[in-house]
Amino acid sequence: MPKLKTKSGAKKRFRLTATGKVRRNYACKRHMLRRRPQKMIRSARGTTIMCDADAKIVKRNFLPNAH
Repeated sequence: MPKLKTKSGAKKRFRLTATGKVRRNYACKRHMLRRRPQKMIRSARGTTIMCDADAKIVKRNFLPNAH
């Protein structure tokens, strides 16, 4: 069976924490920010932990070699 490659786009978007959870950036921060509430812009700063169901998909399909 051939080696599994990590998806290049996923390498740039997701990181694993030390406990194996998937860390991601917030969405809706790239453009058209003037029409968004300032509270939303502030709260979407930094990174967050992905929910378990989505993290399972990312780890299985996009980051197969990340443990």
